[in-house]
Amino acid sequence: MFVTQSPIQSKARILARRSASTLVLWGLVAGIFVSGQSWAYVGLVSGLAMIATIEYFQMLRAASVRCFPKFGIISAAIYLACIFWFLLSDAKALPSDFDAFAFFAVILGCFVMQLREPIDGIDSLRAIAANILGFVYIAFLFSFVSRLIFSIPNPHVIGDRVGDSGAFLLLWLLAVTKFTDMGAYIVGSMIGRHKMIPHISPGKTWEGFVGALIFSQLAACGLYWLFPIQLECLMGWKHVIVLAFILAVLAVLGDLAESVVKRALLAKDSGKLFPGIGGSLDLIDSICFTAPALYFYLKWMLPNAA
Repeated sequence: MFVTQSPIQSKARILARRSASTLVLWGLVAGIFVSGQSWAYVGLVSGLAMIATIEYFQMLRAASVRCFPKFGIISAAIYLACIFWFLLSDAKALPSDFDAFAFFAVILGCFVMQLREPIDGIDSLRAIAANILGFVYIAFLFSFVSRLIFSIPNPHVIGDRVGDSGAFLLLWLLAVTKFTDMGAYIVGSMIGRHKMIPHISPGKTWEGFVGALIFSQLAACGLYWLFPIQLECLMGWKHVIVLAFILAVLAVLGDLAESVVKRALLAKDSGKLFPGIGGSLDLIDSICFTAPALYFYLKWMLPNAA
């Protein structure tokens, strides 16, 4: 006799697994935060980005999408290793034209890889586009987490240790982003009725979106209230509230963006690394959008904080 779980039991089980994985991940972040070691911060960012890149190409291959996985993984590894080297060097900054060169090298490399194979109609262009997308979407966008620590605010690194300003800024970003995800999931699971974009993500609701906005403000304002000195680069409550709203919207869009990728590739999760969450890409999808936004906001809107 088979016993089926009710939808409520199933959601409770998923929430329990997600909560356990979240606690482990926050424990890892807390350990790095306490250590303050620069290499630990950049190493975590690079490691998650590499795992997510591998997952991305595994999904492509599982869906029989032509691509160049070895080239994609190696190019991401070289790019992230260069960022690791530059940010941990004495200069503590990336060359201004580094990203432009990286894009040039990846685009050129993809076309060179295609030259080795016969043309197969539109699939040949899809192979090139899929590789370029993987590099820009994961390695490039997620690298802004490291750039926030080392580029904004200043001073950000003291010797081989990350200063309080950079560490707390990263903590603030992660808290706002993940509380957005948490608010959307909890509120959507409890009272979600009106589907947001059912053809992309059937589970997303407008009630969950409101929950995401509320939870993001709680995290943003709560941390700023507790640590005003360490987060002085945010330059006051007005920017904290505006940034929390922007990051919440982008976190939801980041989650939906990955849903587009997974639905196009007929994949439920990017991997099974984190029970209740999925793979590394499932973990960092929102941050891939929120980290660059926070970086550019501080750099352009609050130049005195940089």
